[in-house]
Amino acid sequence: MHHSALLNVMIAAARKAARALKRDFGELEKLQVSLKGPANFVTAADKRAEETLFAELSKARPGYCFLGEEGGRRDGADKSHTWIVDPLDGTTNFLHGIPQFAISIALEREGAIVAGLVYNPAIEELFIAEKGKGAFLNDQRIRVAGRKRLADSVIACGLPHIGRGDLVLARKEIGAMQEQVAGLRRFGAAALDLAWVAAGRLDGYWERDLKPWDMAAGMILVREAGGFVSDIAGGEEVFATGHVVAGNDVIHKELLQVLKQADKA
Repeated sequence: MHHSALLNVMIAAARKAARALKRDFGELEKLQVSLKGPANFVTAADKRAEETLFAELSKARPGYCFLGEEGGRRDGADKSHTWIVDPLDGTTNFLHGIPQFAISIALEREGAIVAGLVYNPAIEELFIAEKGKGAFLNDQRIRVAGRKRLADSVIACGLPHIGRGDLVLARKEIGAMQEQVAGLRRFGAAALDLAWVAAGRLDGYWERDLKPWDMAAGMILVREAGGFVSDIAGGEEVFATGHVVAGNDVIHKELLQVLKQADKA
């Protein structure tokens, strides 16, 4: 498949950062006997991956701004373009040797996401999308699932944990959703949850309290695969609120309705 110059830049950067992550993932098993060792090791791997991505993307597109999970915002001369990067989405999975983690890269141009990449190097799945050009998994076109009833749908969600999120609200939302859907799943990597919605593996997804780098690439994947993404109020303030809901047109609306009723309860 022929990729645009922009996607080639993103793919090359992701693959270079992934080489070290795959090596580090393989080393983790030896460190599990130490309580402190693995966490420090993963933090270092995360930071190394981000620096590789920053170096590669900056070399290819000098002057673009960069927003990364580890290093925060780094302004460049070109304020109209910003790379939004998570070098290791699914850090806890990575730490525990669970092969559900990804590199996530998106490009924001004048406030709009125009390209996205989500790459899971553990199983060699590369999701890419560019505005107006569709979404792809390993160069095969993908589309959101066509199910029209929540009762037939498998939905992914976030589960807030100790020290993070509103546990009471989460229990209300999850309880309400359990009464409506065929299954709930929690995979632990937001970028991949959105990519899996785009690929039709999941019918929908919602989560609260995320950061732009968790969602940016996945959002364009879903939209280019024919799906819908909004905040939990149904609006466009996904980055501002940190809350996201995704699915096909019908399931997206149904999810919003269930969440609205749960939040009122």
